[in-house]
Amino acid sequence: MVVPKLRAPIVLVHGLLGFDELKLCGWTLASYFPGIPEFLRAAGNHVLVPRLSMTCGVAERAAQLRDYLDLHIPNEPVHLLAHSMGGLDSRYLISRLGLAKRVLSLTTIGTPHRGTAFADWGIRRLERVLKPIFDMLCIPREAFYDLTIERCRRFNEEVTDAPGVRYFSVAGRHENDWRDLRWHLPHFIVTQMEGENDGVVSVASATYGEDCDLWDGDHLTLVNWPDPRARSSGTWTDRAAHYTRLVSRLADAGF
Repeated sequence: MVVPKLRAPIVLVHGLLGFDELKLCGWTLASYFPGIPEFLRAAGNHVLVPRLSMTCGVAERAAQLRDYLDLHIPNEPVHLLAHSMGGLDSRYLISRLGLAKRVLSLTTIGTPHRGTAFADWGIRRLERVLKPIFDMLCIPREAFYDLTIERCRRFNEEVTDAPGVRYFSVAGRHENDWRDLRWHLPHFIVTQMEGENDGVVSVASATYGEDCDLWDGDHLTLVNWPDPRARSSGTWTDRAAHYTRLVSRLADAGF
């Protein structure tokens, strides 16, 4: 399948604790969407990857995203492809910051639209210990609260979809493996409370908009992060074909 070239720029929005690229002395050490921007650009697409605060709340991150768009592509319409919390930032941007006329579509990827039980668990168990540390280091912490089930319930009441924007989503489904300790605890917690999930966000919470794709994989492989264990066993899947289908859906819709 060939990647279509869209007329409008594609903006890839990272999630909690995310970044655009990590560089050292001009060398790129890591990319939040490994290989995806380059893959889409090779087809002639204009692709941007903003850097937002790692731990600020949705409202602040959405304002940072607005400022980035105003600086780099003022007045241009865009397609947003947003991972995890980035999907909430993008919804807020569209509905509350006046960018509905500039956003043609939003595709959320593993976004906890209805919150995640793991955020609730983390607040209950770790707030007393971590809150003083964050405050002492002047690190924002509102993001963790904005991902709880109650905060997202209120968010959905207050942040309504814009009529002129097309909304799509991707949900992940991860089969927990005792050998993969990264996801064991959050996967267990979310499974008990919400059912099948990508290791931190349930399929039910990630499902949004007029169409939702279901991808097999954990929360980070949804944005093409390599999984050393899966690579060694030959089961890792490069997401290039998946992102091709996301862009093709937009092209088929006339974009």
